[in-house]
Amino acid sequence: MLRIWDFSGQTSLFFTNEKSKFPSYQRQSEGIPLELQVYGLSDSFKCREGKKDERAAQHSTIASSCCGSSVMMNGSGGITNSNFIRSVWGSSCEAGSLGLTGLQNLGNTCFMNSSIQCLAHTPKLVDYFLGDYSREINPDNPLGMDGEIALAFGDLLRKLWAPGATPVAPRTFKSKLSRFAPQFNGFNQHDSQELLAFLLDGLHEDLNRVKCKPYVEVKDGDGRSDKEVADEYWRNHLARNDSIIVDVCQGQYKSTLVCPVCKKVSVTFDPFMYLSLPLPSTMMRTMTLTVVNTDGNSQPSQYTITVPKHGKFEDLIQGLSVACSLGVNETFLVAEIYNNCILRYLEEPSDSLSLIRDQDQLVAFRFIKDVEQFPLVVFMHQLMEDQYMHGKMTSSFGIPLVSRLCNSASGSDICNLYLKLLKPFQTPRNDSQECLDSSESATLEEVSGTQDTTPPVLGGGVNSCYGNGVDSPLDFGFQFYITDEKGTSKDKKIGMNEIVEKEESKQLNVLVCWPKKYIGEYDTRLLSSLAEVFKSSLFAKKPQESVSLYKCLEAFLKEEPLGPEDMWYCPGCKKHCQASKKLDLWRLPEILVIHLKRFSYSRCFKNKLETYVDFPDDNLDLSTYIAYRSDQLCNRYMLYAVSNHYGSMGGGHYTAFVHHGADRWYDFDDSHVNPVSQDKIKSSAAYVLFYRRVIEV
Repeated sequence: MLRIWDFSGQTSLFFTNEKSKFPSYQRQSEGIPLELQVYGLSDSFKCREGKKDERAAQHSTIASSCCGSSVMMNGSGGITNSNFIRSVWGSSCEAGSLGLTGLQNLGNTCFMNSSIQCLAHTPKLVDYFLGDYSREINPDNPLGMDGEIALAFGDLLRKLWAPGATPVAPRTFKSKLSRFAPQFNGFNQHDSQELLAFLLDGLHEDLNRVKCKPYVEVKDGDGRSDKEVADEYWRNHLARNDSIIVDVCQGQYKSTLVCPVCKKVSVTFDPFMYLSLPLPSTMMRTMTLTVVNTDGNSQPSQYTITVPKHGKFEDLIQGLSVACSLGVNETFLVAEIYNNCILRYLEEPSDSLSLIRDQDQLVAFRFIKDVEQFPLVVFMHQLMEDQYMHGKMTSSFGIPLVSRLCNSASGSDICNLYLKLLKPFQTPRNDSQECLDSSESATLEEVSGTQDTTPPVLGGGVNSCYGNGVDSPLDFGFQFYITDEKGTSKDKKIGMNEIVEKEESKQLNVLVCWPKKYIGEYDTRLLSSLAEVFKSSLFAKKPQESVSLYKCLEAFLKEEPLGPEDMWYCPGCKKHCQASKKLDLWRLPEILVIHLKRFSYSRCFKNKLETYVDFPDDNLDLSTYIAYRSDQLCNRYMLYAVSNHYGSMGGGHYTAFVHHGADRWYDFDDSHVNPVSQDKIKSSAAYVLFYRRVIEV
């Protein structure tokens, strides 16, 4: 019996003997893609609509000479599937030009071309799609795409492997892709890995051998061995998912969740189509903070530290403490600064660092632990401009200065404390200010000489010099006001001899107004210098980073806490919690696809990592990374394709490196296909890696 599949009309016709007539087509000059299946011989081939009687006779001849093999024809000749596959990936035969066909760029479709070429050179998939795959198409699968994605991909792959083929324009495939995945519509640049993920999933659903998916109940382990539970999960998976994609590309990993409260352990075994490995650079984050000493002895300093990207605030404090050699009797009070005032304090050790944005400005105030019980006083600065018709105009500037103050302090105490904090910002003064300097120095020495737990405050003595004809700081120019947390109001002017009372539950916010003539006495630029947490530069050239693929895999398998957005519902505690999660490889696929996560996304910007990943090309050994070892399967892999991305985020260009023939590599750059030396395969452009399992003899 002969079966003809019309790819154009998507219809099947059956003929019981060679005398049956072939269908006639009105468009005699147009190539109609057909697939002929001779049942009992497993021979499928593709032909152009032409001389019908001659083709029937030719079919009879082919059937008798190619028994037991698959045959594909495109009008110019035929190739035996199993034989030519061995010639391409074997070492004893030459592959010739078969499979060395480029794909035309339809307009920013290089991302699609790169992924297709990698899949089109995956041995088992080539063998499958050049054979009789159409009988496995599942057009009724509600999760599929009516079989159209599989048919379009199969037709495209056959064109790429046709003898003497010229660059192919994948318009039909692109049209089907855009129809079922609108995100790929148009001609914008997209991510090759996103296209690959969609295509593999689409092919699986279109070719799923399961016509009616049964309901599967997930059971607890109940003390059973991991192997028994894993096998049960895998059987349940195959009961609903059975396709060439599952056969070739899907593996299984073990996921372990542990509740931090009740220590409840949950183990599941889930399938995977590919591994998305983070680069170590994406696991860590650099953060810059400004450290301000509250002893009045040193200027602010900036420190840049490296912390876990998904770490907690305690990780930041620990790293900063090491960076600036924090003493055992010292502590930090970290605040976010916005518009020259304190927006918030960061005090909860368990808070996620993801709450801190790259453009935020953080200040760490360095305190002696002994004064932690005293309330805060926060000084904010404003500049008084010239007198205008409607009063004096002011503008805020500088980092707020923070210290500790007793509950009852006089205006002179507050003045002296402010002068103490300002001392590191002083510029050299002339002789006419010696009296003022000596007065400030004497007062500050008296304050800093305190030995008990009283905070650095503050007692009189300010009039000893001011009484000799020199104005006090209030009269000299500084004006102090009680204000709100944003420094936007002047609730009350502070007098020198006035006792300032404050509630213990609140900090004292003081607005200090500077006269214009006084600005030159202090380095206000230093006072206003405040770095962002992270400032990226579009033009700064970053040093080349290097990391091994094994390190990326270890980072992927490393135990880490779930983020606040991925809370796990603990069946023991009956509530959501940030459980710790650990992944282990359990079952490896025949074709292992590894995605290197070069593109990072945040609320503020997108970035591409140019890290050079040193990946094995002939012996990727995963024996030490797999939790369950089977003597029947080899855990070593060989590289056969690479999807590359050159350029920046949101643009750039995709190509593919493909191993073709005996130890030969080719560069597939859209319609251009050229040989490439093996030492060029590894580069910082490598984005998706394709490995096949080594067959041990």
